[in-house]
Amino acid sequence: MSSPVDRSHWLTIFALTLLFVSYNIANAGINHLDIEDNEFAEFEDFDVEDVVGGVASDQKNMVHDHEEPSIAEQDKEGGIADEDEATVETEDNEFEHVDEDEYEGYEKDSASKPDLKLNEGPKITFAQLPAHLRSNWESYYLELMILAGLVLYFFNFFLGRSKNQRIADTWYSAFKAPLLEKFALVGDDGKLENSQPGLMKESENVYLLWCSGRTGCEAVLFELRLLKRQDLVAMVMNLFRPQQDQVHVKVFMNDSDMDTFVMCLASKKTANRFVREMADISVYCPEKKSAVDKFGLPANFVLMSEIGEASSTLLDARVCSLINNVPEVIESIHFSDQYSGPKQTEDTAPSKMPEVKKMLIFNFNLPLKNGKSIVEAVEMIRPAIMLTFYCIDRVKRFRLSKEFKTKAEKNRQKVEEAFLKSTHAARAEAAAARREEKRRLEKEKILQDDDPEKQRKWEEKENKRLAKKRMPKMKAIKV
Repeated sequence: MSSPVDRSHWLTIFALTLLFVSYNIANAGINHLDIEDNEFAEFEDFDVEDVVGGVASDQKNMVHDHEEPSIAEQDKEGGIADEDEATVETEDNEFEHVDEDEYEGYEKDSASKPDLKLNEGPKITFAQLPAHLRSNWESYYLELMILAGLVLYFFNFFLGRSKNQRIADTWYSAFKAPLLEKFALVGDDGKLENSQPGLMKESENVYLLWCSGRTGCEAVLFELRLLKRQDLVAMVMNLFRPQQDQVHVKVFMNDSDMDTFVMCLASKKTANRFVREMADISVYCPEKKSAVDKFGLPANFVLMSEIGEASSTLLDARVCSLINNVPEVIESIHFSDQYSGPKQTEDTAPSKMPEVKKMLIFNFNLPLKNGKSIVEAVEMIRPAIMLTFYCIDRVKRFRLSKEFKTKAEKNRQKVEEAFLKSTHAARAEAAAARREEKRRLEKEKILQDDDPEKQRKWEEKENKRLAKKRMPKMKAIKV
């Protein structure tokens, strides 16, 4: 059995051994980190090995010199004996014959001095490498922001596109059955053989649905204009200028199924835009009237009507009741037999009357911003979609009285005369400009000719024309 002194002795040895091993492991880890951080570690290891090898070789040479003293002594004695007989011959400086005044910048002492730089060893130059990304994040803030913006943009693109697709599919699924009952063809794409009837994707936020085969109209176009959810910039702008998803319904009426009148019921903001931009409303009914007293509609709606009889007949109790039930859905109701789209600018004034069509246009809001789901919003817009079919039948049966029919025809005749008058003035100005340009070219041609006789005749002719133009116009009266 071992004594307590032996146990303490072994414990001390074990503690020292453990301390020594821990120190070596820590030291090895530090050296390993230093080597990893230093990109020239392998060169430093190589230099250390060379130095160690050189020191070892010098020590071996010293030992070897001590082992053979006789040979060194013999060389020493031989060197002393030869020193008496040897003579040192010094060569003359090869630049002694050079005249110092003849060459500028020449120094005699510098020519004889040895170049000490030749004895120096090669110098190692360390390349200035950029700092590693992990230790220098501050230099890449701009790149990281651009990368994060691109990732966010593409993420929003796929997310917004998929949501718009879900809205369109839900709307089409909800109204496919009623549309098949009202129309003979739903989802017409204009081809003879429609292989895939249904919604046509115009863009990532616009979907079209053509329907035809119904009495009273040629065709109906349902246009889903959704928010640009796939565009991150548009969504940011939407925070400052809020917009809504909309469904536009355009009914192309037959010429014999609609009388001559223009009317529009819209919200105040939309009405102001229509008066500025739409050609038929700005010409035939630019005056805005309140629809509260006569029709009992909400205060944010205004009425623009050319013929009062048409508005009072078509906006009956059923239509007004539906508008009062879902006022946030109805944006505008526009009936026109003179629809030609937006007004043309003055720079592109047409030379003939624009082509007009008889149309019924409905703009409905899809209320998705009030916390409603897609299915709930589609169900809210269902009465408004059904309203379009009711209005088609009402407009087909409606006819103006003789008095208002005559008034409507006079209004259209006045518009045509004003248009022809404006175009006639424009044509006269264009003709005068062409004549002036012709005279200018003729004058340049005469002046370029060297014949003075031709120039004199042309000047006489031009003077006679100007004198005749200045004379007052007189009519000849026979007595």
